[in-house]
Amino acid sequence: MTGRTDLALELTESEKYPENGVLKEERRSGDITVTRIEIVSEEGEKALGKPAGRYITVEFPPVTRIADCTELEKNLADELNKLIPEKKAPLLVAGLGNTDITPDAIGPLTAGRLLATRHISGQFAKELGLEGIRSVSVMSPGVLGQTGIEASELIKAVVSAVKPAAVIVIDALAARSTGRLFTTVQICDTGISPGSGVQNKRKELSAATLSVPVIAVGVPTVVGAEIMAEELTDSKSRSSEGLFVTPKDVDMLTDRISGILARAINSFLQPEIEPDILSQLV
Repeated sequence: MTGRTDLALELTESEKYPENGVLKEERRSGDITVTRIEIVSEEGEKALGKPAGRYITVEFPPVTRIADCTELEKNLADELNKLIPEKKAPLLVAGLGNTDITPDAIGPLTAGRLLATRHISGQFAKELGLEGIRSVSVMSPGVLGQTGIEASELIKAVVSAVKPAAVIVIDALAARSTGRLFTTVQICDTGISPGSGVQNKRKELSAATLSVPVIAVGVPTVVGAEIMAEELTDSKSRSSEGLFVTPKDVDMLTDRISGILARAINSFLQPEIEPDILSQLV
């Protein structure tokens, strides 16, 4: 099957690539599968059309069937820890997307549930019992059509002001399979191009453009309509190219996955604070 995808995992499933240029490792933990892909050569970059770096894909059952998401959230936090091992380094988190378009709202909805702590310090932190917490700044830059400003320009300005050790960006992605919608999280250390999933590519957010490491966290929320037609008819169709489809219960799925991401990221950001206390502070 061909079609637009932001997932490195799907590219390794459909594209030929040099084994010495693309390293792939998979592990399972109950119903959760974690696949680590590392592009290590120029040949690997050309084969998959992605920059060299690490791409971690976490796959899980539909969130409507998961009664307790604790294990999933722990796996996501653990993978973030491997990409940003410094426990106290100040970080900036940016939720990309448009809250007026539900499949594109995962970034802002997740950001709205994160604990911002940059303003909590000194005596104030001591009084709250939050001494030693990581400094975290959180923002949702909106989209160009809403603000007239590129998200990359806004984030770059904030990076210059708050000087984080790294930036985490959260965004919606496109997949090549309907089975991966809202059941997959991709984490990578190569950054992201906002809007690329729906062929509305904006200026990239990466170490090259922001001068600090950029970790991208994404969830596929749409597939191309031609992919849906191919799955249903088992034949290729170009009549619906440029159209994208999403599940009918997208509102509930977006809200649920945003909550899962937020709890996982909060846990990664502030591992010394108990989850119950974290939820009360947000």
